Amino acid sequence: MNSSFKNSNIADILIQTLPYIQEYSGCNIVVKYGGNAMTSDILESEVMEDITLLQSIGIRVVLVHGGGPEITCMMSKLGKKAKFINGLRVTDKETIEIAEMVLAGKVNKKLVNLLQKYNGKAVGISGVDGKLCEVQQKSKQLGYVGDIIAVHPNILLDLLNAGYIPVIASIGCDSNGLTYNINGDAAAAEIAVAIHSKKLIMMTDISGVLLDVNDPTTLVHELTVQEAEKLKEKGSINEGMLPKIDSCIRAIQGGVPRVSILDGRVAHSILIELLTDEGSGTMIYGG
Repeated sequence: MNSSFKNSNIADILIQTLPYIQEYSGCNIVVKYGGNAMTSDILESEVMEDITLLQSIGIRVVLVHGGGPEITCMMSKLGKKAKFINGLRVTDKETIEIAEMVLAGKVNKKLVNLLQKYNGKAVGISGVDGKLCEVQQKSKQLGYVGDIIAVHPNILLDLLNAGYIPVIASIGCDSNGLTYNINGDAAAAEIAVAIHSKKLIMMTDISGVLLDVNDPTTLVHELTVQEAEKLKEKGSINEGMLPKIDSCIRAIQGGVPRVSILDGRVAHSILIELLTDEGSGTMIYGG
């Protein structure tokens, strides 16, 4: 009796997800997986399992990842101290080589391997491949940190059409072939715009937009772009959340209908956001 009851509940849950599966099946979704959200091997595995499930039900997922803490850790091992200006890493010649090694090598391939562990089809690339992310230097003060000036999405579309999950390290190149570190949120936003993504999901290490960063009960579940701009003016959105919100607004203004900021420390937050009425984190839309 108990077993039958449980199976009945499972069937009911699956039926409830049907409208969401139908809504997103065949559509492009971009997920930004931030370095600060990679808090444990168990959670990381669960996120990759969730993404594989989404692929299995016909959702075309592009995974853009960061890896700032990993870069800082490797720099420390090599006797090099990380420096930041307004939250952006000062990146000299040696640091960009470390960043490329860590992001495009270690972190990228770890995520690809995890996806394949759950029988997902995945290919790891960086913004350099196929000149995916064309950049220009942000400032001489920051060094090899780039702003995206163009996204050339053909390599992504080819991989998606072939049934793969592209896993993208946030490194780009300029017209001279020099490589630059890119803010992962900005890269995810520009890529989402370029491939006409139906949704952009930003996974981080907080629950979403909080009116008071010390009070989780002040979570804002929904925001229009106009409301987000007002919160920025009031100073309610500041520091590390500010560039993330700016990237969300950029994506929406570029044609992405919905952007959600989710807590990557919460198990299955992607599935809760995409496949349930409840949702998760903070959703931002055009209004």
